[in-house]
Amino acid sequence: MNSIYKAILIGSAVFIQIFLLFHPAAALTVKEEQEMAREFMHMALSHYQVIEDPLLVDYLNRVARKVLAQMPPQPFVFHFYLVKENVYNAFAGPAGNIFIHSGLLEALNSEDELAGILAHEISHVTCRHLSAMIEKSKTTTLATLAGVAAGIFLGAGGAAAAGSAVTVGSIAAGQSLTLAYSRENELQADQLALQCLEKVGYSAYGLLNSLKTIRSQTWYSPKEIPTYLMTHPAVDDRITYVGSWAEAHEKEAPPVTDNLENDFNRMRIRLSARFGDEQAALKKFETETGNQPGQPLLQWGYGLALSRNGRQADAIRHIQAALEQKPFDPYIVQDLGQVYFLDGQYDKALKLLETTGPDQRYNPESRLVLGRTQTALALYPQAVATFEDIIAQRPEYLMSYYYLGETHGKQGRTGQAHYYLGIYYLKKMDFKNADFHLKTARKQLTDPALIREAEKRLEELRKEELQEFEGRP
Repeated sequence: MNSIYKAILIGSAVFIQIFLLFHPAAALTVKEEQEMAREFMHMALSHYQVIEDPLLVDYLNRVARKVLAQMPPQPFVFHFYLVKENVYNAFAGPAGNIFIHSGLLEALNSEDELAGILAHEISHVTCRHLSAMIEKSKTTTLATLAGVAAGIFLGAGGAAAAGSAVTVGSIAAGQSLTLAYSRENELQADQLALQCLEKVGYSAYGLLNSLKTIRSQTWYSPKEIPTYLMTHPAVDDRITYVGSWAEAHEKEAPPVTDNLENDFNRMRIRLSARFGDEQAALKKFETETGNQPGQPLLQWGYGLALSRNGRQADAIRHIQAALEQKPFDPYIVQDLGQVYFLDGQYDKALKLLETTGPDQRYNPESRLVLGRTQTALALYPQAVATFEDIIAQRPEYLMSYYYLGETHGKQGRTGQAHYYLGIYYLKKMDFKNADFHLKTARKQLTDPALIREAEKRLEELRKEELQEFEGRP
């Protein structure tokens, strides 16, 4: 690359950073952005399937937290979400809510690439780019702005219809808003991201390669522009800048390892098997296990894909083959237990899922299936204890509330059943169902302490509904 051009690019980015540091753009207050985030998340969670698989979510958070630790002090508590959408997209919502789509994650080739994408999105939040854009249209309510943001950032996939409706309605009211980052925003976010990646020890070539992967989608499917390119413009300029940075700061790109045992490849196998295109995953793992029959993680992935397609007997055979080579792998043990559960072999499922140890103990998904197995075997006290344990250890894993309520119902404890179902729907922001179950629980409960808790939840519900009403345009 021409050294003069390289110097101009780096110098321009430094100027942008200095200018914005001493001439900060007007932005929403932290409180305003948090209020908008609530509306935004309500819409996002209503229209998207957020993947809760512990192996995937914990890995995503582990990489994100490494990067976040190198950022300046933040006014927000960050949350990272993996969305089940087969598209190339990642975006930073208001107040530190960051989303990456499963299609993009599956297309990446290394942890360096994932770290690069996450660092860029974290940098947008750190620089308050989104709040500065929204501040320009403060004549609208925060709820409307959140809806417009969702319509643009969530436009591809499951939220398209709702997002378009909100956006059109805003335009009709003379309140149109375009939320696409500027070239300056993108370069500033890349510069901050690269600095943090360097401190953590991730390669700048990871961010470079991830941008090239996203850009290549337009070459393979020229009629389809990845959503990422719509909200993150100037990708060619970014590729040039990040490439120049990498050349200046690193000797060469690190090799992309094909070792299936590393955390990134294990994560990607599980993501493809459980949440990618069903038929494509089956074909992929059938081919790969045929070519490499001695690879236990490919056998594991094939088993997960078969189970997802209802072929439990075949799934058991392949996961058992993986377990023979990796007998102490906690995820393979747990997954075999879950397939036994799906196949109705509850005694075998119970034996595997009751296996103790730190990895198994805090895996909410396997613990959830353990509780469901105990319920299926009418071991109700044990099931209740299992679900209560999940709530104590991982309260964000909401299905534990649902199955705890169901288990109480099977024992004839309808008050407790409605109480926990009410909490489940409240946390899912399904206020109508939450209201029904919590009011029913209040009528049927006899324990004074639980009645008071139901009343507290109803008060929380009323506050949520009031905030939602006051935020409407």
